[in-house]
Amino acid sequence: MRWTIIAVALVLASSASAGRTGGTPVAIVTAEQQNAVFAVELPSGKVLRQASVAADPQNVAIGRDAIVVVSPATGTVTLLDPRTLRTLKVLHDFGAPHIVAVSRAGRLAYVTDDERGELDVIALGSRRIVRRVAVGPGAHHMGISLSGNRLWIALGEHATAIAIVDLSRPSRPRLLRRFSPGFVAHDVTFSPGRHRVWVTSGVGEMVYALDARTGRRILTVRVGPAPQHVAFAEGGFAYATSGYGGRLVKIDPRSGRILATARTPYGSFNLSTIGDLVVTTSLMSGRVSEFALDLHRLSTFKAARASRAVALTVW
Repeated sequence: MRWTIIAVALVLASSASAGRTGGTPVAIVTAEQQNAVFAVELPSGKVLRQASVAADPQNVAIGRDAIVVVSPATGTVTLLDPRTLRTLKVLHDFGAPHIVAVSRAGRLAYVTDDERGELDVIALGSRRIVRRVAVGPGAHHMGISLSGNRLWIALGEHATAIAIVDLSRPSRPRLLRRFSPGFVAHDVTFSPGRHRVWVTSGVGEMVYALDARTGRRILTVRVGPAPQHVAFAEGGFAYATSGYGGRLVKIDPRSGRILATARTPYGSFNLSTIGDLVVTTSLMSGRVSEFALDLHRLSTFKAARASRAVALTVW
């Protein structure tokens, strides 16, 4: 079984499989109070590598040619070598680059700039910005469809509108339209294999599944105090966090039924999955928590003073 490196997305192997094939699951964690990124071994919590980056590193994603770290306060995007964490390049000329996602092929990084209302495209091989597209004020969290042809962007941390972007030409995204989901939205994540987008709440306790073609509401799940985040793992199940509720839930994506629940350190907003692991990070305590797919806790350790975001890979 081969490994595919995707941040906050589906992957193809488990930690047990990693052991059999000689790989070790590794969490790439942002430490914004320390202006650093840490590569942390799972489940031991041992720091394998660390890199100093531009001040205020908040979010991270992993591509084929680089780890991409965005720093809103300094208006910079840092590209790191995906194995050594050596700095490859620091890109400037952003307003407030906030969220990063990687194309399905892993060659491009998409960065939302909420200050400029843009979606910026970075070619990771050449390490340069190749496209800027106006999508709407407050461009923030985003999700890419499994086909790689669509990208949804919540226009704000407390968004009343969502932008839909065409990625049929991945390096030349095109704004198709904006729409109101009918509630205050925060994050967006596409379901694998289904024409659904899971949209979390900016103010309430609900997470919503919308039809990806029409925007019509299909499911509503009570997860806990906003904001929430959603990721999908092996088997197609959805996992959702409520950082202020200290809660992680496993959801049947067809019915919306909650199948399992686990407690997380306060402030565990963000999560990522790899194989049969689900990992959360706490912005408040800096603790990283690792769970099996049934939400049995495997480990919890302190990785940094504050750990906002995590991307998972295998070394």
